[in-house]
Amino acid sequence: MVGIFSKKIFFRFGAVFALMAMLVVFQMGTGADSDLTAEQQLRADLLDILQNEDLDHALPAVHVQSAESDEELFSYNSDISVVPASGQKMLIGAAALDTLGPDYTYTTGVYSDGSHTGKVLHSDLYLKGTGDTTMLPEDFDDLAAQVADQGIKVVQGDLVADDSFFDDMRLSLDLSWFNQRRSTGAQVSALTVSPDEGYDAGTVIVEVFPSETAGEDTTVSVYPETDYITVLNDVETIEAGGPRTVDWGREHGNNNIFVDGTIPTDGARWRNWIAIWEPTELAQDLFHQALERHGVKVQGELTLGETPEGANELALKESMPLEELFDHMMKPSNNGIAESLTKTMGQEVHGEGSWNAGLDVVEDYLQGAGLNTETIQLRDGSGMSHLNKIPTEEMTALLQSVQQEDWYEIYYNSLPVAGNVDSMTGGTLRNRMQGTAAEGNVQAKTGTVTSKTSLSGYVTSQDNEELIFSIIINNYIGSHPKFIEDEIAIALAEFSRNLEE
Repeated sequence: MVGIFSKKIFFRFGAVFALMAMLVVFQMGTGADSDLTAEQQLRADLLDILQNEDLDHALPAVHVQSAESDEELFSYNSDISVVPASGQKMLIGAAALDTLGPDYTYTTGVYSDGSHTGKVLHSDLYLKGTGDTTMLPEDFDDLAAQVADQGIKVVQGDLVADDSFFDDMRLSLDLSWFNQRRSTGAQVSALTVSPDEGYDAGTVIVEVFPSETAGEDTTVSVYPETDYITVLNDVETIEAGGPRTVDWGREHGNNNIFVDGTIPTDGARWRNWIAIWEPTELAQDLFHQALERHGVKVQGELTLGETPEGANELALKESMPLEELFDHMMKPSNNGIAESLTKTMGQEVHGEGSWNAGLDVVEDYLQGAGLNTETIQLRDGSGMSHLNKIPTEEMTALLQSVQQEDWYEIYYNSLPVAGNVDSMTGGTLRNRMQGTAAEGNVQAKTGTVTSKTSLSGYVTSQDNEELIFSIIINNYIGSHPKFIEDEIAIALAEFSRNLEE
């Protein structure tokens, strides 16, 4: 690129001296007789923001360019490969729209491989998933109703859960133990269930309610209701005005969930989405319950297996199309959807529903889009891995490339809108940059993992010029530097190439 400011500043040997020298140059040009151009002033302003003491031991990387050309407006460590956190979803999402297409849907079906005479099905009953993270408890009830509507009352064989569309690797390689119990690190299965329309697949909602009298037991509920989960409740009701101090966990390798602590009599309920062990079997249990409610008795066992080729379809549920699902991934930064899409791409392109196969598809897409994949490392779909790497100049290259695609409007509209309090518009930016030139203007994807943060997307300047930016800050210590991301985005929203005299 030929840019206004293309010099890279590295936090390596001599970096401090190089930075000080550049600041002296800018200070010499900011006096009363300054001849700084608007672009140079923007550069000086952004450099000033990056001198915040909260970044003293951090590695910030920033790249800004015009969306209408390859003009580079600002570059700061932009060729260093850094961890994008959930900015990873921008790569996964673009590849998914390109590979699968906006109309792509998932199916969850019920099948048999034997005859059906009268009220009896003389075979096993198969419940097969293909990665739909939007399956709700009521959807399994609907599938059971479809089976019952065909007059089936007895299944002589087993109820077989088929999650073979994906491999059996439930957790990405780099996911920490700490996150394996949380909704952000839920296990990935081709046959899964979400407790509500937040679509946190592979989780259950656990709630604890105080009693009316101190010293009495608290009440626990689990949704969806299932015997597959056991909650060990040791939360105590205490006097009004006391502290609410609920702690929780799940034992590794099973679904024993424990909650302990205190809730005052006048306290609000405690609520959390907790990742479960083996979501396939939760989906199977919910479907089994639904069959019983609809008068269908399974005489055999609940087992795992694969649906035979040529099996008869008895019931089917089709998901929303990808163009609609995309918002549910990007606005709230849903990890499960991103991981499922990654494995789906692997299955659809390479016949293997694995992270490795899916990430190969993503890498091929990025290379085809003109990115330098030698500087990019892909480890998962969600961005939870601290080993995902991409330079900010490659992130902006992606954001420029997607503008040429037929699905660009879907991609752009999925990005959170700064300061818009509606959760499915503002998403993870709904409470940021309010009352500034960036409110309702900046559309960007956020990213946060421990000691790492990112914000990448689009902003319109005061001249109605669209700019592309990527801000990634790694290795910060102490307070979260989101405010620095915001200050940079606001400065871009306030930027004009026409300086007032």
